[in-house]
Amino acid sequence: MPTPKRHGLSARTLRELERASGRLAKASVAAMEERLPWFGRMPADQRASVLLIAQTGAGGFVGWLRDSQEALKLTTEAFRSAPRELSRWISLRQTVELVRLAIEVFEEQLPAFAADDAERAALTEGILRYGREVAFAAANSYAAAAEARGAWDARLEALVVDGIVRGDAEESVLSRAAALGWDPAAEATVLVGNPPSDDPPTVVFEVRSRAARAGRAVLLSVQGSRLVVVVAGPTEGEGKERSILPVLSTAFAEGPVVAGPTVAGLAEAHHSAVEALSGLRAVVGWPSAPRPTRSADLLPERALAGDAEAERQLIEGIARPLEDAGPALLETIETYLETGGVLETCARQLFVHPNTVRYRMRKAAELTGRNASDPRDALVLRIALTVGRLARARGLW
Repeated sequence: MPTPKRHGLSARTLRELERASGRLAKASVAAMEERLPWFGRMPADQRASVLLIAQTGAGGFVGWLRDSQEALKLTTEAFRSAPRELSRWISLRQTVELVRLAIEVFEEQLPAFAADDAERAALTEGILRYGREVAFAAANSYAAAAEARGAWDARLEALVVDGIVRGDAEESVLSRAAALGWDPAAEATVLVGNPPSDDPPTVVFEVRSRAARAGRAVLLSVQGSRLVVVVAGPTEGEGKERSILPVLSTAFAEGPVVAGPTVAGLAEAHHSAVEALSGLRAVVGWPSAPRPTRSADLLPERALAGDAEAERQLIEGIARPLEDAGPALLETIETYLETGGVLETCARQLFVHPNTVRYRMRKAAELTGRNASDPRDALVLRIALTVGRLARARGLW
């Protein structure tokens, strides 16, 4: 009784194909060396690996012909090691070139194994279908490898951002950031707020898409109920350039968004993160705060919340310069604030002309960057002077 054929092929043809699989693989690699210049430049050990993969694939083809129901499993197994090794050396496009060339060699040599026209047609159809399965298996493996690299990059990025927030050793943060492609010479600013979604990939897409359109590198991490973003480069636009902070703020959920100071590099980003997080905790004290808000604009609220760094900045930036400028200037600002910002009343209490008050206020604005006639700046000045008096009373100044 004759042996039933698989894929229209006799048992004898299948045995001959199995014995010739090594020769077919060598012919495929020889064609690769001849037709693909980049393949010939690969080291000998890498070309040997390709030969081994080709031999495995050739053997897999025979197995596939014997049992087409297991086609996907066999082809996946046959090329499972290929992307794991080749992806370190060559791209997916080059891998597809290798597969295509190997299939062409098989198409040229397989007809010689056919016993008749029917087997010749079956072999031609079989190698085309098998090649399709191989290409899909390689693409799936490369996709899986890319996903794995993406997941690893995401974990590494989370470690970098966590290190910045916690103030970990600079070297570890910098080396990890360098592995992610961060420019060590770039300025850095930390931006914090609420994440727009409970789905981390959605959050990452929202932030990265906006940063990419602005041509900026970012590092980001969702830490519980807050989103921390580190943006590279200057934050204030010049000319037609838009400030990057409002652009990135649209990727956050509703609610306040606070930006720390821009620092010289990632090694100093912890300072920006500390101030941004302090501002985020204190911004509730300023309901009408703009979005985003700089942490430096929240010094009064931060000081009232017990932030020692905010108190220091208020003293160093406002209270001390006013005191060093002389008693007349300090008395003028204090009196102006106490009289509710009424210029004429302040002048009468000081027994000076209103223009003298105006001159001293301009001088104070030059020293502190705060205009006492502006309601917000007036609050900052009042809190700064109060903090300064309390610090002096405690012997801290």
